[in-house]
Amino acid sequence: MTAKPTSDLSLTPARLDWRETGPTATDYDDVYYSREDGRLETEHVFIRHNDLPERFRHWSTDRPFVIGETGFGSGLNVLCACACFEEHAPPTARLHLVSTEKHPFCADDLARAHALWPEFAVYSDALRSQWPEPVAGIHRLWLGERITLDLHFGDACEMLSELDGGVDAWFLDGFAPSKNPDMWQPALFEAMARVSRKGATLATFTCAGIVKRGLKAAGFELNKVAGFGRKREMLVGRLDTPPTDSRRRATPWFHRPAITPHASAVVIGAGLAGATTAHALARRGVKVHVVDEAVAGGGSGNDQGALYIKLAATPNDQSLVYLSGLEHTRRLLDILDPARTLWDDCGVLTLALTDKDAARQAKVLAAYGLPTSILHSLDREAASARAGQPTATGGLFFPRAGWAAPNALCARLLEHTNITYHQTRVSALTRDAEGWCVALSCGEPLRAGHVVVATAYQSRQFAELASLPFQPVRGQVSQMRVPEDTPVLETVVCGNGYAPPPINGVQSFGASFYPNDTGTELRDADHATNVQVLSQALPELGARAESARLDGRAALRSATPDKSPYVGPVPVFAQWARDYAGLGKDARRFQSTQPGAYHPGLWISAGHGSRGLSSTVLSAELLVSMITDEPCPLPARLVDHLNPGRRLISDLIRGTASV
Repeated sequence: MTAKPTSDLSLTPARLDWRETGPTATDYDDVYYSREDGRLETEHVFIRHNDLPERFRHWSTDRPFVIGETGFGSGLNVLCACACFEEHAPPTARLHLVSTEKHPFCADDLARAHALWPEFAVYSDALRSQWPEPVAGIHRLWLGERITLDLHFGDACEMLSELDGGVDAWFLDGFAPSKNPDMWQPALFEAMARVSRKGATLATFTCAGIVKRGLKAAGFELNKVAGFGRKREMLVGRLDTPPTDSRRRATPWFHRPAITPHASAVVIGAGLAGATTAHALARRGVKVHVVDEAVAGGGSGNDQGALYIKLAATPNDQSLVYLSGLEHTRRLLDILDPARTLWDDCGVLTLALTDKDAARQAKVLAAYGLPTSILHSLDREAASARAGQPTATGGLFFPRAGWAAPNALCARLLEHTNITYHQTRVSALTRDAEGWCVALSCGEPLRAGHVVVATAYQSRQFAELASLPFQPVRGQVSQMRVPEDTPVLETVVCGNGYAPPPINGVQSFGASFYPNDTGTELRDADHATNVQVLSQALPELGARAESARLDGRAALRSATPDKSPYVGPVPVFAQWARDYAGLGKDARRFQSTQPGAYHPGLWISAGHGSRGLSSTVLSAELLVSMITDEPCPLPARLVDHLNPGRRLISDLIRGTASV
């Protein structure tokens, strides 16, 4: 469960030499595509020789067709694949692209390259509008209603070795083996084979010996065919018998459960976790029933929430999940609400209120090595100028963070035509041979192949989830009217609490934090605590709050012992306790080939605590990717980090399991 060692997450962007025929990589002295005709080369090498027009035409499975690519470059291959898919695939088909890139283009270079292919504007515009910062990890983009692109920024071999998903066709691209030998290694071909589906094909422009030998050793059957333009020959291949994925030998309990039909689903809970999951399912054509007594209850009912993350002093799995989650949320919000009526990326300023805070923030800056567009420090003067209010200290500034309105966001997410909302509660959850039966306190029972439980700490009301450790946490937000012509906050400021810019003349701040307190009434004592915390960070604003008439809202959040949410399939906990009891005797020597037992079609997204705006969108994509048999939007080790069974495995190792 430890994090993969990570120091610098920032990548070096591509350095280009622009010529009449297109960009050349300065560091590799190689072209990104043929000088004769880049588009025709892509169509000849990758589209035609993976037989994509015909395969798209006959694609009728529920899951998407998955293309894997080594070397995104300018994105030309992806753009051509999108156009081919739209032309030939039936209207119910979906396409999922996975592409690796170690040196991503900067936005201006990407726009310059795309100007050469105006016929792809519908896809290239969508791509550039979501183009991520050069940070290592998986960045999920939506290029159309039926087309998803996962950009894996980092070394191709490392990224594909952590891919959780299967590939149908490969674009084996990249700079020539003579120019970039580090990529064309046996480990890359072995990683490709491990994540290939039966019958996966490949095409590549090169016939270099290192490539032929490596692919054959990995199990691909190869043939030489006519190349494009001046290249006499190229390689095509097929893998009919993928190797057994050995990555799960050490952690068989986290093996992805078998896929079950997903034409319909029930989501229990209409807060952020439930609404984001329902929306992600609905976008994929699944008919979703959402059940809850109210939309955006609990902590999701606040008028404003901070879209922020708190990074550990050194990178760990939890911090990498939240860093990815922040960007996932931003991209969805930008698509869902480009006018920014529900959110504002005004930035988040996290103050260093103590010497200990300052030392920790210095460690964060050094350890993560993030670009300044993601994170940088501000002294007190600069922090005050950025906030529009005097701050007590300087701190770290996240320019791409901000705030969102969780209650309005939940309502917007549930407006999808594939979603039906039932304002009631679930009285019973049972499973029979036909799937899940969800009994309601009023109305006819609902039946579905999949059920997602997203009811925070109340998820334990269901027997299958009763052993999960959740902790309710009371939080009260305070609010005061802002007089006209008064200077207001211009960014979210966090210290021991948070304060976003005011909306509709109301300044919110808070929130109190009381574990195991389930009261939801407004309390003067909590208002007083919130004012005190506000004054520590923003003295002038705090002074105004001391004499203001305060209103607010109290609600419950749900926390887990390790502060990461539970996201994934629900284990059969009692069977895990039996199957993996040997971990308590000697975890290092314990071996098992028994895959983890899961309740078929039962899933959970809960325990998001106070950072649900930064985690629920990514969690929804993760859940739905597993339900619909897509590649996951996180590396395999981070998928494991969120697995609902992780706590039980830890308890078994420590000998403290009580299941």
